[in-house]
Amino acid sequence: MSQTYYVTTPIYYVNDVPHIGHAYTTVACDVAARYHRLAGKDVMFLTGTDEHGMKIERAATANGQTPIELASRVVKRFQELWQVMDISHDDFIRTTEDRHKAGVHKLFCQLKDQGDIYLGEYEGWYCTPCESFWTETQVGESCLCPDCGRPVEKLKEQSYFFRMSKYAQPLLEHIRQHPEFIQPESRRNEIVRFVESGLRDLSISRTTFDWGIKVPDDSDHVLYVWFDALSNYMTAIGYGTDEEKFQRYWPASVHVVGKDILRFHTVYWPTFLMAAGIELPRQVFAHGWWTVEGKKMSKSLMNAVDPATLVEQFGVDAIRYFLMREVPFGLDGDFSMQALVGRINSDLANDLGNLLNRISGMIFRYFDGTIPPAPASSTQREAQLISATAERISGYRSDMEHMAFNRALMKVWELISSYNKYIVETEPWTLHKAGKTEELQTVLATVAEGMRIIANATWPFMPGSSERILQALGCELEGNLEFDYSASSRTMQQMPVLFSRVEDIPVIAEEGEGEEESTPRIDFDTFLQVSIKAGRIVGCQKVPKSSKLLKLEVDLGEGRLRTIVSGIAQSYSPEDLLDKNVSVIANLKPAKLMGIESEGMILAAKTAKNRFEVPFLSEQVKPGTDIR
Repeated sequence: MSQTYYVTTPIYYVNDVPHIGHAYTTVACDVAARYHRLAGKDVMFLTGTDEHGMKIERAATANGQTPIELASRVVKRFQELWQVMDISHDDFIRTTEDRHKAGVHKLFCQLKDQGDIYLGEYEGWYCTPCESFWTETQVGESCLCPDCGRPVEKLKEQSYFFRMSKYAQPLLEHIRQHPEFIQPESRRNEIVRFVESGLRDLSISRTTFDWGIKVPDDSDHVLYVWFDALSNYMTAIGYGTDEEKFQRYWPASVHVVGKDILRFHTVYWPTFLMAAGIELPRQVFAHGWWTVEGKKMSKSLMNAVDPATLVEQFGVDAIRYFLMREVPFGLDGDFSMQALVGRINSDLANDLGNLLNRISGMIFRYFDGTIPPAPASSTQREAQLISATAERISGYRSDMEHMAFNRALMKVWELISSYNKYIVETEPWTLHKAGKTEELQTVLATVAEGMRIIANATWPFMPGSSERILQALGCELEGNLEFDYSASSRTMQQMPVLFSRVEDIPVIAEEGEGEEESTPRIDFDTFLQVSIKAGRIVGCQKVPKSSKLLKLEVDLGEGRLRTIVSGIAQSYSPEDLLDKNVSVIANLKPAKLMGIESEGMILAAKTAKNRFEVPFLSEQVKPGTDIR
């Protein structure tokens, strides 16, 4: 029986549409899953969605939907994105599924029957967005959530409690005896300090909302979202429904999570499992957060990066490569178009692209597309290159085992650099002119074999591109990363151009591109705070280095012109807008876009991707007229 490898993303909460942070976690797990599959392991890669809780119930009510309708709509967005991102998950679990409910009930009943769950009363401060309870001391006089800074509300209700305090010492002992359990190390120290400060029994049910899994034999209570959600890692592989499958894959090899939910995965979850006598996951790996050009992603700033849009612009493998290469896995990272374009041009188009073009061109030019046979003998130069390849691949394997993805890619690119340097130093074109066919064969056979190894090593990160490289070499995808000239004597196909240089750096987030999945209702007084006025466009020009932005000069009847930057350049030319009357939000705080201070927003309907239609006002409406 082959060794198993079970990797999980967190299940994503359906109160938000997927963004670059979700993609980062999921691509990382996909890379790990693909690597271990290639190594011959029996892999289970799980992702899914967390669909219960007060937050979902409230959002659905505000939007005139049922909770399951809201959840299903967002679930579809996640599933579509994973297709776009070339994610190879083996299962997608939804907490609204019957198989999940069965496992949650099994765990609850066992813990209750053995006395680790009891009925009591809870009074405390609750943060709905974080779904966390806090003490009076923790929220302070401001009554704000210590984690997210938003207001908390006082709740008092009957609740079932889990005796988490009972398992504080066993948990500490496990963490100390298994240093690999929480990674990176800095996160482990943080959790140790938290547990050492003392654990209280945990409220695990609610009576103030209905959307969730009912407590067995007590329908007034809904199970707390973390008791429900964390169980997905077991219910998806058969806990409560398929014992054989559960025994096959449990314990999980690694739970990959964002650092904001580490405490739930390394305190709540392991104590639940300890109480149930179930083996703990081997590792919980917490990665950092992504900012966008130094700012936290925010709907109000309209700077949340849409991974699907990036893929449309640059290709899926370029985005996957960037996410895994740019930042050491575990640390915080900053996303910018400049950094992305820099990686594409330097690493992919130049380094990798040059190597592919050189080897393909010369093999077709000198040997009609047939890779030369393995050499009978080689020089010290080849021996050194082969030794360096083995050394880099050994380091690559170690890095992949430890989820050090950026270091693994660095080692592969060191190989690419070595083979490019080898071509420059051996000058195959000179060997051809001099009639040194045997030496020329050795050089090209050596580079082709190196390219085979590189393509297999990059496959977990860039599966589509790597498969096209292997196909061009006439080779199969395999876990063999040994230098054995197995690419030799194969018939090549023309090497495709996989990555082209990007000449213009696009804008990340532009006016009109923000999308909010669930818009809360506001009262009339709040609406009256928005000042909408008629404005006449008296000047318009394209913004340099942007394909989507226009710089407008707008008369709002104020005795001066306002500069407004609008993301409608793909729908209107400057000439289309001159002397047109439009609706303008006039009391927005000024914001800089592409270095230009924008003093308002033109109202426009989004009719398709990056396409807008401006509802023009009649010529009789004077600039500055209030619009209500």
